[in-house]
Amino acid sequence: MPLIKSAIKRAKQNDVRRKRLQPYKSHMKTMMKKFVTFVEAKDEKKAIALMPSVYKSIDTAAKKKIINPKTAARRKSKMARMLSKPETAKKKPAAKKEVKTKVDAAK
Repeated sequence: MPLIKSAIKRAKQNDVRRKRLQPYKSHMKTMMKKFVTFVEAKDEKKAIALMPSVYKSIDTAAKKKIINPKTAARRKSKMARMLSKPETAKKKPAAKKEVKTKVDAAK
């Protein structure tokens, strides 16, 4: 807990701001989860109908600086990829190749 008066005030302000912005972040996550659920259930019509709402919630979070604008773009891109290719969107990236160095080659 802060001891300095200005630090106490800053902590209070941060708490108030966090509580004010929390619903936007929560709504964004909920919309994304709903979208993913529809895509995994192969319910394309509902997913397409939900897409504008998902984009709007992501854009709102970015506008209010809850998430970075580049993060927002990446999440929107991920949603679009999931809709276009549901089977490839959930794949994990391939393992990185091991690079041998001159030191390893000498051993």
